[in-house]
Amino acid sequence: MILISACLAGVPCRYDGKASLADIAQKLVTEKKAIYVCPEVSGGLSTPRDPAEIVGGSGEDVLDGKAKVITKLGEDVTEQFIAGANHTLQLAKKVGATMVILKENSPSCGSTFIYDGHFQGKKISGNGVTSALLKRHGFRVGSEHDLYE
Repeated sequence: MILISACLAGVPCRYDGKASLADIAQKLVTEKKAIYVCPEVSGGLSTPRDPAEIVGGSGEDVLDGKAKVITKLGEDVTEQFIAGANHTLQLAKKVGATMVILKENSPSCGSTFIYDGHFQGKKISGNGVTSALLKRHGFRVGSEHDLYE
């Protein structure tokens, strides 16, 4: 079973209330080869919501208490991001996920790149909170770019 970011499967759950549809992700869900999850919504955040970025590090740093997830308006949403990551980890274990495909650049789901915490569109190498937690627990995590391999 593959676990996929809900926005990639066409669910309008991104911070801006839109989806980031990847046709192949939607097809995998329809064929019951994958299920979807949105860690941010699972953590208690609404849709739409203010954009958020990791400030002071990466997803690993958030998990270690060295960085925070802050919205563009300055609200600390670290707790919700960690709760969503934990929910996603439990779901991945429950369904026996062999691969997790998450939305690149997201402060939750980025598996190679995230935004730098300054809300200016600059990306840096790093994992989002959910990707970091899943990787710590041995899950293979990739992005929408890996769906075509």
